[in-house]
Amino acid sequence: MPPAHLTVRAITPAEHLSWLRGRRSASFLQTPAWGAVKSEWRHESLGWFRDAELVGAGLVLYRQLPRVKRYLAYLPEGPVLDWEADDLAVWLRPMADYLKGQGAFGVRMGPPVVTRRWDAATVKAGIADPAVRRLGDLVPTERSHAGARVVAQLRELGWRPQAVEGGFAAGQPQYVFQVPLAGRTEDEVLAGMNQLWRRNIKKATKEGVEVASYDGPAIEPELKSFHDLYVHTAERDHFTPRPLSYFRTMVEALGAEEPDRIRLYAARHEGTLVAATIAIRVGGHAWYSYGASSTEKREVRGSNAVQWAMIRDAIAAGADVYDLRGITDTLSEDDPHLGLIQFKVGTGGEAVEYAGEWDLPLNKPLYKAFDVYMRRR
Repeated sequence: MPPAHLTVRAITPAEHLSWLRGRRSASFLQTPAWGAVKSEWRHESLGWFRDAELVGAGLVLYRQLPRVKRYLAYLPEGPVLDWEADDLAVWLRPMADYLKGQGAFGVRMGPPVVTRRWDAATVKAGIADPAVRRLGDLVPTERSHAGARVVAQLRELGWRPQAVEGGFAAGQPQYVFQVPLAGRTEDEVLAGMNQLWRRNIKKATKEGVEVASYDGPAIEPELKSFHDLYVHTAERDHFTPRPLSYFRTMVEALGAEEPDRIRLYAARHEGTLVAATIAIRVGGHAWYSYGASSTEKREVRGSNAVQWAMIRDAIAAGADVYDLRGITDTLSEDDPHLGLIQFKVGTGGEAVEYAGEWDLPLNKPLYKAFDVYMRRR
């Protein structure tokens, strides 16, 4: 297919959403609604056209340089296009040309392409082995030839891989933990979990933990309680919480796009909120997006109960995968994130490595200045 047969131009949010509805999987960060969530940045929907047919789409966030009307064009976990194409230049060059015309000095994207997978047993064995420091020290359960081909093509086309740690504040995780659901029943997924997870789910039921879920307008009355618990969690676990206004915007924007796009879950024990989460789904991909848990009453296992409720609902909705989002690639016992990895490994899923985020400098002096600026922050 000659490059001239593929063009890129702006499309309306309605066109973008309509096209995404025909896809089995796309990141929620590539939905038109996510542009509304990131309202502090200029955003735009792009479409790839072969003649008059829309064949790809992406959400672009424009981050402006200080005091200069030039932008880093960022496509988080996107764009959504044919990443198995023999010649990615046909797709990526017209995108770069268009974005340069919009004032972009560089492009950053996160191809939704898997490169390696490690099953739960492999990760568990790695955690137990003092000689293993990182996921990369383990032989993967699966290597993706398609992913390797994408990485090789990006390098050939002048794209630069970004470091997993530090740098761009909006950077997305390269390593995530996922539970495959396609073709599996609730009983099969439960049987795949480790003994501790199954025991904790059973204990939560025995202790009388009740999980309720809310969508649409029903989320708003619950959101303040969720946020209070989330702030408590942030203080305990030493991370900076997002404000309540962020979650209100997120619920409003995503909820307006599809009725079942976003859902809030609340686990209560004798009327006390012990765990709460936010789940998002696009097509066959379901995510655990945000979570909070109480320091008190941890023994009733509200966190396990609420996760199991989300997984069951994802199965009922016909999802192919339940995504617990980011993990680090470090498995050392002295790593502060090890407990989070162990919690996720208990679900019996798999650690998944994506191709990561890549930059294409369009104006090299400005791109270098931006890179220096971000490193100093």
